[in-house]
Amino acid sequence: MTTPNPTNPDWLNKGDNAWQLTAASLVALQSVPGLMILYAGIMQAKWAVNSAFMALYAFAAVLICWVIFAYKAAFGEYMLPFVGRPGPVLIMDMELRQAVLPTANITANFPLSTMVYFQFVFAAITLVIMAGAFLGRMNFTAWMVFVPLWLTLSYTVGAFSLWGGGFLFQRGVIDYSGGYVIHLSSGTAGFVGAYWIGPRLRSDRDNFIPHSTLLCLVGAGILWIGWNGFNGGDPYAASPDAGAAVINTNIATAMSLLVWTIMDIIFFKKPSVIGAVQGMITGLVAITPAAGVVAGWGAIIIGACSGSIPWISMNIAGKKFRIFEIVDDTLGVVHTHMVAGALGGFLVGLFATAEGCAAFAITSPGGAIEGNGKQVWLQIVGALFIIGWNLFWTSAIMLFIKYVLRIPLRMSEEHLLIGDDAIHGESAYTFGDGFSLSGVSNTTTLHGHDPARKTTDIELGGDGPSKADKQS
Repeated sequence: MTTPNPTNPDWLNKGDNAWQLTAASLVALQSVPGLMILYAGIMQAKWAVNSAFMALYAFAAVLICWVIFAYKAAFGEYMLPFVGRPGPVLIMDMELRQAVLPTANITANFPLSTMVYFQFVFAAITLVIMAGAFLGRMNFTAWMVFVPLWLTLSYTVGAFSLWGGGFLFQRGVIDYSGGYVIHLSSGTAGFVGAYWIGPRLRSDRDNFIPHSTLLCLVGAGILWIGWNGFNGGDPYAASPDAGAAVINTNIATAMSLLVWTIMDIIFFKKPSVIGAVQGMITGLVAITPAAGVVAGWGAIIIGACSGSIPWISMNIAGKKFRIFEIVDDTLGVVHTHMVAGALGGFLVGLFATAEGCAAFAITSPGGAIEGNGKQVWLQIVGALFIIGWNLFWTSAIMLFIKYVLRIPLRMSEEHLLIGDDAIHGESAYTFGDGFSLSGVSNTTTLHGHDPARKTTDIELGGDGPSKADKQS
């Protein structure tokens, strides 16, 4: 009789485990430091620290909630058709055992600890993406409370329903890697949350120019390359379908970036690198629900659609309809994630191939091109559920924080005017004399003095608050 080897159990595939941990690490890098850098660069200098810190806090807070109760709510045993039974994943025996998703009846050839971490980085980036809609005015304390509440009441439901064996999974809705669970939900929740928080100062909205385009590009580059793990890790194996997902992801992203840039040239008469980044993101988002189940030609079509339809949403509808003036979605998350995520989910209903679905080990015979028009309707039902759930629960959480916990959703006017120095006592840029760009001495701050002292117009780097800001 062979003695079991605890370092190499029979069920362990070392290649799968190595790839899964690598893919998870790539996705983690998308948040920390990827989106931290992108947010810091695309915002005004006075918001760089606060924007990056919102992402960093969410990453840490989600992890603690994830291992204490949220992982099992999203991927554990059945409790309700849309959520699993919550519980901790903190015992060594549990961390070392084989990964099994009991309700979905999925078994992987790597340990549960690898699965927990892989699924965590997806949960974390969902909140980090959502933060993009709130930048430049959300009270940090309110954000600290919002993150665990939204993770608990919204993310776990979407993840269980579509991935963990819930009712949408059982009905055959396809979401390969999070077009619905991550992007549609974060885009919807971001837009709804932005409504409840209220807009930025008028001066910040009117003068919204990235303070460091190069920092933004560094973050965007990390985001793109990290997406190889985002989509390539979802077969839960170093399989042929993982390779297909990676190449399709890059095809769609490149196509989307090119189409967005061409649209900018046609309508604005010049190419914009920030526009190219937007096109890159919409391509990444739109291919996410489809990456491993469509062919390369399908990825090209998805990329062409994601470079044009969200462009129209952002640059035409976003400027024409009053709702987009009332709701100040700072980085346009509703366009880049909600619209692109819904678009990708719909297109997978059209272009999913029978071979891709079989390689991904799902029972769907493919999309409309395979004669399965029902898949389109299933995708629409899945999208409507995610949108409706997030409309309700994001509103409920925001109202709970504001009226029950009595925590303001929005920063004080002084914090809105000054930015990082007033909120955190820190600045993104300091020089040899210890002074930041806003004129507040870091030496003074470190010795416990209030950085939110009265600041002169010279220190603000301008002419002080505008008339509109004084009235806001």
